[in-house]
Amino acid sequence: MKLIIAIIRPEKLPDVKKALWGAVVSRMTVSNCIGCGEQKGYLEEYRGVIHEVRLLKKIRLEIAVNDSYVKTTVDAIIKGARTGSIGDGKIFLLPLEEVIRIRTGEKGVGAIGGASEEASKKQRKKPMEGRSMPGRPAV
Repeated sequence: MKLIIAIIRPEKLPDVKKALWGAVVSRMTVSNCIGCGEQKGYLEEYRGVIHEVRLLKKIRLEIAVNDSYVKTTVDAIIKGARTGSIGDGKIFLLPLEEVIRIRTGEKGVGAIGGASEEASKKQRKKPMEGRSMPGRPAV
């Protein structure tokens, strides 16, 4: 099991999500973050005063996957996020010791998910069928 952390450009998030969806990876955590790397920031003028902006807005994706999905997930992130310019981001791979699904108490590989590709495709065709959100009727 691995935890994949990707730092990407905010405008590339839809492309990365689409690439991940095509690679049958649909579970992720997305958060806004700021940071600096090779880009170094930029200069901005506000009311005649020049400000140096060092920390840039980025998106942080966290995806826990079983070992068989690592290469597929990384390739999808690269496919969706790459522009070829400085500032495209980074991908970090970390080992996961244990994963526990809170709802069922399930542990290990099964807690991450990783349903078969066929089951994922069926679910993808009608993602809201038979499901309902609190306060909303089932579709």
